[in-house]
Amino acid sequence: MNYRLKTSRNAKEKLLDLKSSLNITPNILSRYAIALALKQSKLIIEDESFDSNGLEFRRDVLLGDYDPIFKGLFIQKYGSLSDTEYFPDLIKKHIEVGINLLHSEYKYAGNKNKFIKTLLDDEYKLEE
Repeated sequence: MNYRLKTSRNAKEKLLDLKSSLNITPNILSRYAIALALKQSKLIIEDESFDSNGLEFRRDVLLGDYDPIFKGLFIQKYGSLSDTEYFPDLIKKHIEVGINLLHSEYKYAGNKNKFIKTLLDDEYKLEE
């Protein structure tokens, strides 16, 4: 079993940019990225061949106590998954897609307060 994954260089740069702007650690930002990617009706991956020249995460640090919850969400969306399909394969793809979404949202918002408000407003829209 693989308990580590490495992001692409692109994801690393965006995670570090967001970390410096928001003062939120890359593992927590990655969780947000995964959640944003999971919300997509279809995961659109522009480049299947992500490099592995970015940040390295251990599974327990990246997902923490939320690992079973994330795995349940993935199973709900994709059906039965082996542990290898779930981590690192699908998790990495969702980080790669989600970090682009998260970074775009931040750039569009322009500052931390507007960004957080946008994320919260989006969550309330989903519940209505």
